Amino acid sequence: MESDTTIRRIRASGPQSNVPQGNIDSRSNCVINHYCSDPKKKPEVSLYLLREGVAASSVLVFILVLWGLVHLSLQQLVIGKSTGEFNAVRARRHLEHITSVGPRPVGSQENEVLTVGYLLEQIKHIQSESTSGPHRVTVDVQRPTGTFSIDFLGGFTSFYDRVTNIAVRLEPKAGAQHLMLANCHFDTVANSPGASDDAVSCAVMLEVLHSLANMSTPLHHGVVFLFNGAEENVLQASHGFITQHPWAKQVRAFINLEAAGVGGKEVVFQTGPENPWLVQAYVNAAKHPFASVVGQEVFQSGIIPSDTDFRIYRDFGNIPGIDLAFIENGFIYHTKYDTADRILTDSIQRAGDNILAVLKYLMMSEKLADPSEYRHGNMVFFDLLGVVVVAYPSRVGTILNYMVATATFLYLAKKSSLPGNGGGRYVRELAYATGVALMSWFVTLLSVLIVALLVTLLGRSMFWYNHFYSSICLYGAAATGKMVLIHTLAKNLYYGGVRLVELGELYFDVSLLLWCCSLVWLTQQGLCSAYVPMLMVAFPLTTKLLLAKEFKHRGASVKYSVLYLFGLALPYVHFMFLIWVVFEIFTPILGRSGTEIPPEVVLASLVTLATIFLSSFFLHFIYLVQSTKWILAGLGSVFTIMFLLVSCGLMFPYSGSPDNPRPKRVFLQHTMRTFHNIHGQVENRDSGLWINSFDYTGMQYITPYIPEINDTVRTRCREDRPFCGYPWFLPVKFLSKKNWYLPAPEVSPSSPVEFSLLSKEETSWGTIKMTFQVKGPSHMSLYLMPHRGASLSTWSFGDGTPQFDLSGEYFIFYSHGLDAPKWTFWFEIQPPRDPDPSGPEGMISVAISSHYFFGEDQRTAQLEDILHRFPTWVFPSSWVSTYNMYRY
Repeated sequence: MESDTTIRRIRASGPQSNVPQGNIDSRSNCVINHYCSDPKKKPEVSLYLLREGVAASSVLVFILVLWGLVHLSLQQLVIGKSTGEFNAVRARRHLEHITSVGPRPVGSQENEVLTVGYLLEQIKHIQSESTSGPHRVTVDVQRPTGTFSIDFLGGFTSFYDRVTNIAVRLEPKAGAQHLMLANCHFDTVANSPGASDDAVSCAVMLEVLHSLANMSTPLHHGVVFLFNGAEENVLQASHGFITQHPWAKQVRAFINLEAAGVGGKEVVFQTGPENPWLVQAYVNAAKHPFASVVGQEVFQSGIIPSDTDFRIYRDFGNIPGIDLAFIENGFIYHTKYDTADRILTDSIQRAGDNILAVLKYLMMSEKLADPSEYRHGNMVFFDLLGVVVVAYPSRVGTILNYMVATATFLYLAKKSSLPGNGGGRYVRELAYATGVALMSWFVTLLSVLIVALLVTLLGRSMFWYNHFYSSICLYGAAATGKMVLIHTLAKNLYYGGVRLVELGELYFDVSLLLWCCSLVWLTQQGLCSAYVPMLMVAFPLTTKLLLAKEFKHRGASVKYSVLYLFGLALPYVHFMFLIWVVFEIFTPILGRSGTEIPPEVVLASLVTLATIFLSSFFLHFIYLVQSTKWILAGLGSVFTIMFLLVSCGLMFPYSGSPDNPRPKRVFLQHTMRTFHNIHGQVENRDSGLWINSFDYTGMQYITPYIPEINDTVRTRCREDRPFCGYPWFLPVKFLSKKNWYLPAPEVSPSSPVEFSLLSKEETSWGTIKMTFQVKGPSHMSLYLMPHRGASLSTWSFGDGTPQFDLSGEYFIFYSHGLDAPKWTFWFEIQPPRDPDPSGPEGMISVAISSHYFFGEDQRTAQLEDILHRFPTWVFPSSWVSTYNMYRY
């Protein structure tokens, strides 16, 4: 007798897909069930196949309901009733006051005087209120100077001078030996009021400080609230605190409050390193949990072009922490639209409730006294729709993952050992089916990428930026349709005479096997994210085992289908939440990732991968459905209509709507460039508007509004000049190689850069030491480009060793607060043994660029004129800059 899992060819007179649902005729039933008796007798078993409409509608309703649950959970910002300890209304007043002064770049009056003054005033008020309580509040304004190197954006070196930190120490009146650190930053990028990044966090911290200072119960430990004033200058102020402030030596752990979007929920996206007790503290204390170890591992992989003060405290302070950030609506992050009115009071309330509760928990915890004792591996953590957080040590996760994998392989091994599978028949069929599934994935991805390439060639790239679900209709329909088509062809051609119920069973096993393989691989890589495939194996396997009897006797009945989908609900709803996080983060990033990364390829790949992963356990249904012709027709129609709409340009990528802006980001610098030869003489000088598009569409949508900005004024990189001869604020020329340079009158800043060579001497070890002095605005960039054969041996930055050679160039980022002295630096260069006669004269090219982000020097008449000509859906960030190059 053959087993029920054997794939058997049958000799029916017609294709199996034509078998109707309900009572199957005796002849067909004999064939399907291998049970033949008197045709006048009713068959003992009647196996059902799904009608096409029932199958399609069931899966669609399932996906839509779960997607609705995900969105409902995201809208429920505050779960349950607030304790009342945190006053969100008062925190909102702080937020509105901080943002009312406008953009707050480092060095500006708005940042260094007005905001600092307001924060100190509020802290002084908290001090006076809490005098009679069991705690004391100490305030210190720190203005550190320092330098460090960092491997962000390809790597560069940073130098800061007299940036501002406001450190507030709250502790029992008897003092505290161990401290927590809570960190926010009040500075902003140029031209953005920075409500979400990061004024709201500072407002929350002020109110948390107020609540803790007025507690009647004394805390066991102390806490430092650090309001840092130079985070947007690539993490400078936090470095100044953790490496120089005397309180830093007592800090045992930290919480960092950040933003990569505007409003919504704040998500825990980084913890550690290691120190699982911190995650446990969040799990136990947070009132409205929202956390994901997947976000941590994606962020720390480096594929997101962003970083936070978390890195500084971890790398330079060697202390563990928790990193939280708002991630919703990243389309307006770092733009003029990041205003206080876009942040809901409930967002402030939930963040305040969480931070206050976690800080209180940690400051009463004995583990804070010696966290190194509890440093033992990482933690698996994730929340379920924001209701509850699941957390367990990674070593427990490894055991659990291997247990689930073992159960899966035992399940498959048992099937292969049943009677009728002699000679490895089941294993061969499973291998063939796995090959079909993998081929369908590859062909689907390739097909969708071809569609993405066509969209790009038609000049319709980024149509989804303002119409996200149109990408689902185009790429999602194409991916789903291609997968259904491939498996339908396999069913009708390759498996033409096989029982469909057995094919459905086989392809369930294929999905189980593939997820199980990913589970084992991720576990072996030591990734905590392996819990995702663990869920995607454990729940379907359990569901299938529980429904085995129903499926064996009734096939794909309605009851079976409903219960099967119900068993998939929990892993699928969590997986769909992760998909939401991916698109919520990456879709806005593609609007500021430069001109070199084709966004259609990235988004089409993400949509296709999401479709492949979600469809895995629905392959089961493709083989249990009677036909797929109407499903294919519907998906084909959706794809065709959407492709025509996109091709005709009806999906405009941007929006200037005040309610829901999707701005195009453009950077404009009215710059003057001066190039000196080896004798110090000016060999060339020009001025113009240097324009960068920070998305793939370049100027194609801008030219109709401002005709002079067109491809005739595209720039080319001069390889013989440091950083192509243009004033890059950060080393991101690799992201934006398409630039435009429109001639314009010279600029005359009221405080021009003063650059001088103080000394040049040969050392006893054969190098040339050169010392320079610079006086200029609060933001400058220094570029060093040794000529061929020459090399930098040491310098006055970082640890003294030149780091991050960017294709033969070095980038040093400089900023200062108020009243900074002249900047003096030096480097030693090893001269070339055989100078290149075809190259530039001398040993090294040195360039200094200045950036006027605020004040009277920020704008010129030409800038003002062109800014007014941009359409409302563009966010043009602009300032004046200069570029001076010297050869030595």
